[in-house]
Amino acid sequence: MLNDPLSGPRNDPRNDAAPAGSGPKVVALGGGHGLYASLSALRTVTDDLSAVVTVADDGGSSGRLRRELGVLPPGDLRMALAALCGDDEWGRTWSEVVQHRFRSEGDLHGHAVGNLLIVALWELLEDPVVGLEWVGRLLGAHGRVLPMASVPLDIQAEVELDGAVTTVRGQVACALTPGRVRSISLLPPDPPACPQAIEAIEAADWVVFGPGSWFTSVLPHLKVPELARALHESGARRLLILNLAPQAGETDGFSPERHLEVLREHAPALLLDAVVADRAVVGDARALEKAAGAMGARVVLADVAASDGSARHDGPRLAAVLAEIFRVKR
Repeated sequence: MLNDPLSGPRNDPRNDAAPAGSGPKVVALGGGHGLYASLSALRTVTDDLSAVVTVADDGGSSGRLRRELGVLPPGDLRMALAALCGDDEWGRTWSEVVQHRFRSEGDLHGHAVGNLLIVALWELLEDPVVGLEWVGRLLGAHGRVLPMASVPLDIQAEVELDGAVTTVRGQVACALTPGRVRSISLLPPDPPACPQAIEAIEAADWVVFGPGSWFTSVLPHLKVPELARALHESGARRLLILNLAPQAGETDGFSPERHLEVLREHAPALLLDAVVADRAVVGDARALEKAAGAMGARVVLADVAASDGSARHDGPRLAAVLAEIFRVKR
């Protein structure tokens, strides 16, 4: 019989996390590579970190497990846990293990080890949150990973192409569809939020949005009614990390300020405290400041991109900026 994963001694030899008792209570929202980037930075800034992860993936290994077993898609949850692993041998090893994908000619091809591990624990424990806590304990994760909803979700998008508007369903389809995504909604339209995610947001000092796929990772959190209510009513400060480049199929042609305008269109009453943008990708600083000001936020321009020229955030650079913002606003 498996017991509470948080009871008993914890084997965690890594030392790259924020010192115990340091930093604010932070909740990071998103999914995929964008959330991976923010968590990789945040885990070194605070020791009280929760990730609230989208559960709408319908492609690849996650989609197959979701369709076959009726479970939440585990892929974005797995990536968040991998991001919370440390940078020493223990952390690097477990991060590689859970991210490893099988290569074969059979049914295992493409499945990530971490996805199978997570789903196995869900079947044994019959509780997604407790199962994720067990995986986090195994990995020695520097933080907690929670699904944003208690049931699998589908994203539905209204897409405009050549003057005609069509409806596209599914995260993969929304991400790859030609045309301009005008708005998104969720199916079911009123999904139950994860209670622990609500509790984390209500207790947070800071809530961090982005970076990530705007329509399929960032905005969906604001379409879960209970979650949206908590995000609007929480006393936490709110910070947004902008993407480094438009995403093909979702935000082609979007300027940094357009990302904020779309966010405001989907959540008109949402206020922000700070917007972090890489100075090299901001073409019109005044336009960005105007869009941020409309949501109550100040703009923080900084060098947060990786030095190799790719559209990736550099973990230490981003961590330094976030630490300073948290320090000033605490």
